[in-house]
Amino acid sequence: MKSFFIKNVEIRLVQGDITELEVDAIANAANSYLEHGGGVALAIVRKGGYIIQKESREFVKKFGPVPTGGVAVTNAGKLKCKYVIHAVGPRFGEENGDKKLASAVASALNKAEELKINSIAFPAISTGIFGYPYERAAEIMSKVFINYRYNSIKLVVMCLYDEEAYRIFEKVFSSIFS
Repeated sequence: MKSFFIKNVEIRLVQGDITELEVDAIANAANSYLEHGGGVALAIVRKGGYIIQKESREFVKKFGPVPTGGVAVTNAGKLKCKYVIHAVGPRFGEENGDKKLASAVASALNKAEELKINSIAFPAISTGIFGYPYERAAEIMSKVFINYRYNSIKLVVMCLYDEEAYRIFEKVFSSIFS
């Protein structure tokens, strides 16, 4: 675990399972149709319960697919957090992909602020099946975290599942936050 501070906000880097964290909300690396069939999304539904998938489908039915860079919110079922903020990141190589990834992260922070929560955890959005290299995602996400105007949020946790991802994010974050 490693922490960085921006004014009165802690950016904490941890290696582990995002579904086990005690935060107000977790961001989910989602697709536009909010079908949680693999990766972080599937882990969230398995641990939190089918209600998360059900609410996701209701959201898409009512509002349509979530645009890349956008978010949707569901309750967190049996997870320790209150909310899951489903952030739709881009596929690597997609036009304006870096801007869309930054938008997904900023949109999740905006939604967290709208919900007036104090803590949110993020996975490495778009680095799984969507193919973003860890280093590129870490650079984009850290720049969003450093430039964001926080109000209610006091803790942002960057949760990496494996050691390689953690090592790369730690290197990038240390360079950008110092």
